[in-house]
Amino acid sequence: MQYTRTKEYREIDFFLILFAEVEDLKEGHQLMMARVEPNIEEFTYVIVGGGIAGVTCAEHLHILHPEERTLVITASPMIKTVTNILPVTKILESFDVEERPARQLQDTYPNLTVVKDTVIGLDSAKQHVLTSSGKCFSFQKLCLCNGATPKIIAPNSPHVVWIRDTESAQQFQARIQNAKRILIVGNGGIATEMVYEVRGVEIIWAIKDRHMTAHFIDPGAAEFLRSELNQEKTPTSAPTKRTKFTVDNTQSTQEHQLGGALGPDWHADLELRGKAQRTVTLETEVEVARVMEPAEFNKEGKTLTLLHDNEEEWPVYAELTNGKVYGCNFIVSAIGVTPNTSEFTKGNNLELGEDGGFLVDDKMRTSVKNVFAAGDVCSPGWKLAKHWFQMRLWTQARHMGMYVAKCMWAEAVGEEVYQDFCFELFVHTTKFFGHKVILLGLFNGQNLSDKYEVLLRVTKGTEYVKCIMEDGRLQGAVLIGDTDLEETFENLILDQLDLSHFGADLLHPGVDIEDFFD
Repeated sequence: MQYTRTKEYREIDFFLILFAEVEDLKEGHQLMMARVEPNIEEFTYVIVGGGIAGVTCAEHLHILHPEERTLVITASPMIKTVTNILPVTKILESFDVEERPARQLQDTYPNLTVVKDTVIGLDSAKQHVLTSSGKCFSFQKLCLCNGATPKIIAPNSPHVVWIRDTESAQQFQARIQNAKRILIVGNGGIATEMVYEVRGVEIIWAIKDRHMTAHFIDPGAAEFLRSELNQEKTPTSAPTKRTKFTVDNTQSTQEHQLGGALGPDWHADLELRGKAQRTVTLETEVEVARVMEPAEFNKEGKTLTLLHDNEEEWPVYAELTNGKVYGCNFIVSAIGVTPNTSEFTKGNNLELGEDGGFLVDDKMRTSVKNVFAAGDVCSPGWKLAKHWFQMRLWTQARHMGMYVAKCMWAEAVGEEVYQDFCFELFVHTTKFFGHKVILLGLFNGQNLSDKYEVLLRVTKGTEYVKCIMEDGRLQGAVLIGDTDLEETFENLILDQLDLSHFGADLLHPGVDIEDFFD
């Protein structure tokens, strides 16, 4: 009797289909199909994803429920973990992101298992997950922390790259070393950091907004930073605390599986230097209309936008929506991300939010029983606090990872939990063009009527302070530089004190508001 394991059913069902051919039947050969349950490994908690949200969730589940078995399934051999956590304010923290081999997580925490594999299916009714290697795991509580996928301009072009995880960042480093000119498309944090960090290369920066870094800052703050645009970054010999794990460049995989999203200082250990003089050409209110190979460009007879009198032939050409055509060595697509939901929605009643993420309630539960979600892959479906909103940042991934662990544990043991205080106020800290940047609350007047006013204090090259005021109360703030106002402003937003009597003097250098409101 010969058994053959059929591939056709493998991704459709959660069973092994065996065909038994019976040789000695008088009526001729017949096929018998036997459905055999696979070897199912049982866990209390299963987490999909090895990024900041998933690893934070796993670490906190170990603290809350150390006696129960927890499984982390990650497509990458590396995981992201948060270290060196320093409180900045009541809610805001600064921290480092370290990339470590996935096995170290398993070695550190008893009862925690890490499997390098890719989830290809979810049977929410049976509470099973199936992986590409044919393994099947059962869960009591499942948390989806599998992040998001970059949106790509011309995804089939070999001249378009993206940066989302460490492997893609290293590929970018390899390409930039031989480049004279690149086109960066996008206006978020990664694009902004890239424009500042890359040296020795001509940069064309194409953004769809009227000013740079509009995802985070207003036109005034953009003007404050713009003087740094064409400056070469000053090399620093100071060691970074954010440890990077270098992957052997000789190793390759047949298919690039996305790792966890990049954290702060993703560029710290990368040599991002090209072969030309650094210049930055900013193209505003544009998108890429078309990407062309040299033969296609020459055939079309398009007029090239020249940055020099005599330009060489470029490996790729990009036509912008304003009609300009630029040649470059390659294009960087940094136009945002799409939540990774497709592998889990098949056959499951998982409700999605307007932005495509798994819709979760105030306990991080999806629309399917015992299935939770956190980080970039989820969309908040609860009534949001006035001063909080989702931006899919590493700070929010950490907050969600901690909170979802608490929610999963509470539901498993029958405890009651209340929503974490971090969801009361949006907070984020980062660096743009070498300046510390802190964003608090409705920092760009998000969701406010047109009646709010803006208070500004600017010291060129040193600090930029913006307050968003509505009815005499502070609703949000942008702090660039070492202002030491973050704790005071956080309290003012949370307490909603009436500041009308201060008027414009709220930001007067002679008024020490910290003494009033700390």
